[in-house]
Amino acid sequence: MQARKETKILFESHIMDRKDIRDAMFPDCPIRNVLSRMMDKWTLLALYTLEQQGTMRFNDLRRSIPDVSQKMLTVTLKSMEADGLVSRKVIPAVPVKVEYTLTDRAMSVMPLLDQLLGWSLEHFGEIITDRQKNLG
Repeated sequence: MQARKETKILFESHIMDRKDIRDAMFPDCPIRNVLSRMMDKWTLLALYTLEQQGTMRFNDLRRSIPDVSQKMLTVTLKSMEADGLVSRKVIPAVPVKVEYTLTDRAMSVMPLLDQLLGWSLEHFGEIITDRQKNLG
């Protein structure tokens, strides 16, 4: 009975603010405290882009993800840096240049994300068809 109760608590709806270090209601939940920040749209796109391109300057990264706003990319990269997924290097110049590189921690999760992307591509058409049937 205890495991069932813990599972229910694990999946109850609750949103963690990006500024929080740990979810106040569920401080030991890996889904809320780690995966939810890694699995948002912009973080996944930044991880994938940096994996494919290597070290990138902010504006190059922004151009590679054309639908992200400057503010949202800044917030995303700050969260990624706080979580140890990217390293940020400031290059003194006029104007200042900033480069982002995936860390070893980020690289260690990339094989899993590549598998998830492969699954998404494999089932993309079927999922869109089902959405059209059920939501259209």
